[in-house]
Amino acid sequence: MEKFPKKLWIKLERRKAENSLRHLNFPGTVVDFSSNDYLGFSKESRISDRAGEILRRSTENGLGATGSRLLTGNSQMYNELEAIIAKFHSSPSALVFNSGYATNLGFFGSVPQRGDYILYDELAHASIREGITLSKAKAYKFKHNNLRELEDLIDRLERSRDSEIYVVTESVFSMDGDSPDLNELSALCKRSHCRLIVDEAHAIGISQRGLVVEAGIEGEVFARIVTFGKALGSHGAAVLCSETMKSYLVNFARSFIYTTGLPPHTLASIRSAYQYLDSDPGMKRIECLKSNIAILRRYIGEYDCDELFLPSESAIHSVVIPGNKEVKTISDKLLKNGFDVRPILSPTVPIGKERLRICLHSFNTEKEIEQVIQRIAIFAT
Repeated sequence: MEKFPKKLWIKLERRKAENSLRHLNFPGTVVDFSSNDYLGFSKESRISDRAGEILRRSTENGLGATGSRLLTGNSQMYNELEAIIAKFHSSPSALVFNSGYATNLGFFGSVPQRGDYILYDELAHASIREGITLSKAKAYKFKHNNLRELEDLIDRLERSRDSEIYVVTESVFSMDGDSPDLNELSALCKRSHCRLIVDEAHAIGISQRGLVVEAGIEGEVFARIVTFGKALGSHGAAVLCSETMKSYLVNFARSFIYTTGLPPHTLASIRSAYQYLDSDPGMKRIECLKSNIAILRRYIGEYDCDELFLPSESAIHSVVIPGNKEVKTISDKLLKNGFDVRPILSPTVPIGKERLRICLHSFNTEKEIEQVIQRIAIFAT
């Protein structure tokens, strides 16, 4: 057998030298401050039991979809699920993809055209940025949540009669945990004749239907992306959009066209999770999460950690600790104390912005929250 390719070996060795080589690890039995399971839905027996009931009542209960949705992979379960999702999020239509990553690749790779512009927040998720690279449109980033710079950028663009400007943001950013002013952003896009696209992957959990709906601007947003692998505890994602846009994506989004559909069990799990989210117990989980966010913020103050943490009112709270080695050392110490708080290393974040990323959940106890902040105060100062 031939030796491993030299250029690939060099890249791996560089990662080792930078202390940024990734490994696959098991979560173990420590306290979860790392997963995206914000509401604990992934382990909720009422959701899994209900998914089983949905499958048993359906004639479409095989192990796999058997093909892409344009071939043999579509089903009545898909159609019903998309109708439920669209209604829940106050959208004319919805189209389910296999993951949030595939959604952003398909959407941004097919919708903006040559002669169009894409203006995106500099902290937009990797899947958004990689989807943008597949587009023939010109793309420019603007400083994080800086609407003044965005407006100046819009004003400087040379627009033809047919040019579209797509403005892209997230309602909760996955690394900093903060949010843009969606009302101001929507107003700016409206008066500048831009089309606003909002990724809501991390908003569900602190919000039942998404921050766009909370802001009352769903009619002003061109498209939204929601995912099911975070607060909903399942897998997959959807674009919330018009019926015409749905038809366009079915015809031109390559990550939708050329992939096998989701298996029936996943569709049933997503539907069951939405039903639970739309119930009193589901709303109680959201209130518990919001309470835990307030508790964490209080203990950050009590342990004089305010300067360590980035501002956030979401379930994501980051402690910037420059240096891959340094942040990994503190993460290891926390793990030995029974807390799963993962380090986010460069190049995932810029050099000097390495961090501990705390993900709060509805099931974390006040004692656990106080203890993890107490130890961060000791280890990081």
